[in-house]
Amino acid sequence: MKRLPRIEQYGLIGDMQTSAHVCDDGSIDWLCLPRFDSPAVFAGLLGTQKHGTWQIAPAPPSGRSDAGAVAERRYCGDSLVIESVWRTPTGSVRVLDFMPPRNGAPQVIRIVEGMTGEVPMVSALRPRPGYGRVSPWIHEVGGRMVAEAGADALWLDTCVRQVEKDGVIVSAFAVAAGQSVAFVLSWCPSHATAPEIPDPEAALTETLAFWQNWTQECTYDGPYREPVVRSSIALKAMTYGPSGGIVAAPTTSLPEEIGGGRNWDYRFTWLRDASTTLAALLGTGYQQEAQAWRRWLLRAAAGDPENLQIMYGITGERDLRERELTWLPGYEESTPVRVGNGAADQLQLDVYGEVIETLYLAHQSGVAHCADTAVLHQRLIEHLAQRWQEPDEGIWEIRGARRHFVHSKVMAWVAIDRTICLAEAGALDMDLDTLVELRKTIHHEVCTKGFDPVRNTFTQSYGSKELDAAALLIPRVGFLPPDDPRVIGTVDAVRRELSTPDGLMRRYPTIGDDTGMDGLKGDEGTFILCSFWLVDALALIGRFDEAHALFERLLALRNDLGLLAEEYDPVQQRQLGNFPQAFSHMGLIQSAQLLHLLSTQSSLHRGAVAVPVPRPPAGWPRQTCKDLTSQHA
Repeated sequence: MKRLPRIEQYGLIGDMQTSAHVCDDGSIDWLCLPRFDSPAVFAGLLGTQKHGTWQIAPAPPSGRSDAGAVAERRYCGDSLVIESVWRTPTGSVRVLDFMPPRNGAPQVIRIVEGMTGEVPMVSALRPRPGYGRVSPWIHEVGGRMVAEAGADALWLDTCVRQVEKDGVIVSAFAVAAGQSVAFVLSWCPSHATAPEIPDPEAALTETLAFWQNWTQECTYDGPYREPVVRSSIALKAMTYGPSGGIVAAPTTSLPEEIGGGRNWDYRFTWLRDASTTLAALLGTGYQQEAQAWRRWLLRAAAGDPENLQIMYGITGERDLRERELTWLPGYEESTPVRVGNGAADQLQLDVYGEVIETLYLAHQSGVAHCADTAVLHQRLIEHLAQRWQEPDEGIWEIRGARRHFVHSKVMAWVAIDRTICLAEAGALDMDLDTLVELRKTIHHEVCTKGFDPVRNTFTQSYGSKELDAAALLIPRVGFLPPDDPRVIGTVDAVRRELSTPDGLMRRYPTIGDDTGMDGLKGDEGTFILCSFWLVDALALIGRFDEAHALFERLLALRNDLGLLAEEYDPVQQRQLGNFPQAFSHMGLIQSAQLLHLLSTQSSLHRGAVAVPVPRPPAGWPRQTCKDLTSQHA
C-alpha cells in the first residue's frame, strides 16, 4: 500500500468539464466522470488505492513495491498536458497525460514513449465508481476492456495485452527508444453504445493546439508572465465549458488542517469565486469566458433574484445538500469526507459586490451590453438595498451566529458604487439620487461601527475585537484611498495579528480545540489568497519592496507545475485544502497585474498612492466616480 502523497505532488489535467489529478509517481488518484461534481471513479486521494487509482510507471525494481517518483515533470509549453520522465537502470521513458477538450466521450489519454534503452512498464487500473464504494463488473468486449457499474461504463483501449486480476486491469509491457504505447480511458453511460476507439496521437496534437491558441489570447505582457499564464490555464481548466460555470476547486474534502474536520466540497460555482475569477481573466484579455459566465448567471438567478443563492451547481442546480461519505477515511485520515455544501443556504451579502463589480469590469472591458443582465442587475440592487443592514455569514461562510461583517458591508458599498458608475455612463437606468444617498449611508456606518479608533483598524465585525484579512481589500476596492491613516493602520494591525513570521496571512483567529467565532473547532493553515491581498495592500500604501518580496515568497509556494492549493502550512511546509484553488490563482494574477501597473506609473512615489486611471484593469482600486473623494469620512 503506497503512502498517500502530499497535495503538491499532484498535477491537473482536464477537458473543461471535469479533471483528473496525476501524482508524480504516475498514479491518477482523483477523477470524477462525466462532470466535476459527478461521483469519483478514482477516489484514492481521499482514501487508499482500494478506493480507485490508475498508475502507469516503470515496473518496480526487485525488492521494491514501486518505481518511485519521476525524475522530472512539466507541462508541455502553455498547455494542460503533463510530461513525466523516469530514468531507470535500463533506460528512460516519458508519459504524456492529458484530457482532450471534449467532443464526444470524456477521455483520459496516457501515451508512454521510450526515450533510451528499454524500460519494463506496468499499467494498473483499479476503477471504483461511487467515490470508491463500488467494485465494477470488468469484462472484455471485442478486444476492449470495460468496467461497468450501475449507470457508468469505463472503456480502456490499448495495443498491449490486458488482464483482470482482483478487480484491477493490468498491462505489463516494455518500451524501447522510439516506441510508444497509448492507453485511452473513455466514459459513457452503461446503457449506451460503446465509445469510438480514439486516435491518441491526433488527440494530443489537437489538445496542444487548443491550449496554444487559447493562451495566445492573453494580453498580459508584464513581469511574471509565466505564472500569470499558468494560473490563467488553471482557471480555464476549472470552467465548465457547456454552461460557463466555474468551480471553486475540482476536489472535495482536502483538509485545511491535517487530521481536522474543516473539509468541504468545492466542486460548485460560488458567485464570489466565479466573479473574482472572471475579473482576473478579464484583466488578461479573456472576454468570451465573461460572456459565458454572464449567461450562466442569468440562468442561475432565473426570474427570482430575491432568492439568490451564494452558490449553485455548475449548470445552475440549487439543491446542493451536504452529506458525509463514511466509507472514505479521508486524506491522511482527515474526516469527514463531504459532498454537497450546506453553505448554499447561507446569507452572504458580499456576493452582490463581487458580482456587480465583475459586471462593471465586463462593461469597462468592452463586453457587449446585455439588456437582460441590466434587468437582473437592477433587481439585485433593489434587493440589496432592502437587506444590507442584516447580519450574515460573510465571506468565510461561518457556521456560527450571523454577524455584521465589515467586509460584507464594504462589498455592499461596492455594489452600489459600481451601479452608480454604470448609471452615470448610461449603461443602467436607475435613480442616481437614491443610490448616491445609500452609498453615503453605508460608508458612514462602516466607518463608524466597523472601525476601532483605539487600535486604528477596521475590525472583523461591528463591535468585535477580532481582525480579518478581508479588511485588506478596503483600499483595493476604492472604499478608502490607500494613503488614509485608517487604511495604513488596518494593514499594520492585520499584518501584526494575523501573519506568520514568514509573512503569510491567516484569514482570522482560530482557537484550536475550542469552538471559534466561525462555529468550528480546529485550526487551519495560512490562506494563500489573503497573502496576495497583503501584497496588494503593501503595494498600494507605498511599501513596494515588501510587496515584491512577499509576492516572490508566494510564487515559491507553487508546486513544480505552478499550482496552488487553498492554504499553506508554514510549519510542515506543505500545501493544504482543495487543489488547485481558483481563489489562489486569481489572487496571483491580480497581484501581478497590480505590481506591474504600479511599476509603470511614473506619477507614483513612495507613500501616498493616487492613480486616476479612466479604464482600469480588473480589480484596480480606482476612484470609480467623480464624487468618490467627497465621501471619505
